[in-house]
Amino acid sequence: MQNEGKFIIVDPGMDEEALLFALKNEGIEREKIDYIFITHYHIDHMLNVTLFKNATIVDGYYVYEGNKGIEHNGGIFGEGIEVIHTPGHTSEHSSLLVNIEGKKYVVAGDAIWWCGKRKKGLIEMPDPFAYDMAMLIKSRKKIIKKADYIIPGHGKMVSSYPKF
Repeated sequence: MQNEGKFIIVDPGMDEEALLFALKNEGIEREKIDYIFITHYHIDHMLNVTLFKNATIVDGYYVYEGNKGIEHNGGIFGEGIEVIHTPGHTSEHSSLLVNIEGKKYVVAGDAIWWCGKRKKGLIEMPDPFAYDMAMLIKSRKKIIKKADYIIPGHGKMVSSYPKF
């Protein structure tokens, strides 16, 4: 995504070929990426971080300069993008709330997984890797309350869920 002239990638994943292909399709050179936002520290979300030598690494709590973490207040990416804490899948899990033309998108990482053949709703969906399932359910409710659209870490974007 781009905000205030800065390019941001959320969770660059581990499929280098697919990521570089997507950037090329959008006409974005990897050297132009300003920020990498990490929702949580699982390898499938962050292995490709080393592809972006010029990017500043950010998580839900810190901006990293070299080996030093500097706390931020959640507004690091400028107007229209807010870091929200969504623990449960992991203790440090965070998501991005992005406002675009009056609509709110939550880039949710693994706080919400989408499975087209799910038998349970997004809130109750089991997470075998959850650090704290009760905390995760609370975070899922928070996301659904804030979002018009949810972009999960795995699967397709979800829209039009009832608010709580």
